[in-house]
Amino acid sequence: MRITYYIFYGFAWLISLLPFWMLHGLADFIYVLLYYITRYRKKVTNQNLRNAFPDKDEKWIRQTSRKFYRNLADITVEDIKVLTIRQKKLAKRYRYVNAEIIENIFKQNKSVILACGHCGNWEWMGNTLGPLFIEYKGYAIVKPLKNPYFDGFMNGLRNRYIKDSIIYMRDTLRTMVKRKDKVTLYAFAADQTPSNPQAAYWGKFMNQDTPFYLGVEKIARTLDIPVIFIDLYREKRGYYVGELSLITDSSKSTKEGEITEAYMQMLEEAIRRHPGNWLWSHRRWKHKRKQIEKQT
Repeated sequence: MRITYYIFYGFAWLISLLPFWMLHGLADFIYVLLYYITRYRKKVTNQNLRNAFPDKDEKWIRQTSRKFYRNLADITVEDIKVLTIRQKKLAKRYRYVNAEIIENIFKQNKSVILACGHCGNWEWMGNTLGPLFIEYKGYAIVKPLKNPYFDGFMNGLRNRYIKDSIIYMRDTLRTMVKRKDKVTLYAFAADQTPSNPQAAYWGKFMNQDTPFYLGVEKIARTLDIPVIFIDLYREKRGYYVGELSLITDSSKSTKEGEITEAYMQMLEEAIRRHPGNWLWSHRRWKHKRKQIEKQT
């Protein structure tokens, strides 16, 4: 396993040295491999699109599916590029809109929870947004990957410019309570499938009953941390935008489910604006509400 990892790492390092035009040429090949040859989760992707957009015809479904696989291929090679690209060069490829919302909250000596989805190049976000607020500590909340070598590889990319910027999901609350008096930026990809759907928040999302983690909301309300949604999307190939919108600057005063519902609506609007931009191969709707209700 270790030898295989070292071979992979060496190969990835060589890929990271390629200029972007060659890197995206490689992404074109990976797209063909994923979409036409291996057909990676193609049935899941297309069914997810059909369920989310029942008013669209099969031509639109195929076109959007291809856009998704092109997006997936691009971000795969672009993430590897982080191994060697300089911070200033990467920063030029990510533009943030309304970033002053974070700055204004920091000036009030408050921390921020940044809620995003698996859209655009979400992995580049931490390495481009964090340095904008370098005087404050920032963390990405992540799930550990099953393969420890690949988990270490991904965390190495995430920590490329800012060291010790990862918190595993299981350690989130404990870490945030310890840092409650320190101004901190916490980034959550809050659209993952809950491991316990019985304890999740259920709502209508993309035309379907969908469970969402309540962790972000519970932590925000408990510690009274403002919550911001960030819409991540591609501006042009190799260039991305992160557009920020305030969900609430007074989490403690919100009602139960209010923050989660607002996040769901903002994420759905973002996906509908750029439908090929989201991670459609994820088995997001494997839990069915009626089945869960029968179990409770």
